[in-house]
Amino acid sequence: MEQKAKRIGKLNIIDLIAIVLIVAVLALAAWKFIGKNGDSISYDRPQTKVTYQVKVEGVAPELYENCQAHLPSPLMASGALVGGQIEAVEKETYQVLDANGNWVTDPDHVTLIFTVTTTTPAAEVMTTKVGDQEVRIGKTDYILKSEYIEFSDGTITNVIWGD
Repeated sequence: MEQKAKRIGKLNIIDLIAIVLIVAVLALAAWKFIGKNGDSISYDRPQTKVTYQVKVEGVAPELYENCQAHLPSPLMASGALVGGQIEAVEKETYQVLDANGNWVTDPDHVTLIFTVTTTTPAAEVMTTKVGDQEVRIGKTDYILKSEYIEFSDGTITNVIWGD
């Protein structure tokens, strides 16, 4: 004996579930396209310039010249350009403790300080992101990456918002 599906008006329950799912998918797509705040994704949000410095300690001295040869260098993350660029690099001595507990200059290593500029959407709460990384003073595991330069253990020492 054949069982008939429950009907609601001229639709059965399976048809009704399918319609609800289609409407939900369309609503989600519209929400993603328009944006959470009701503004279109093509809306040009106000941007602010951000300049920050990344300090990388204990690297080989020849890396300074290699980095200088590739500046300015556009920033990358996950194999894609993310906006912004490494503008400059400075070299400082690298200090270590000797056997007597005194600070001495290590002749085999240097400290590099990179200056980076980027633009980020201006917001009420300033959270600056370059790729997936937040730019925060004191962050010690910052990955500085461009097409030719990459350091994975940088420390952000200075952040300036605006021109």
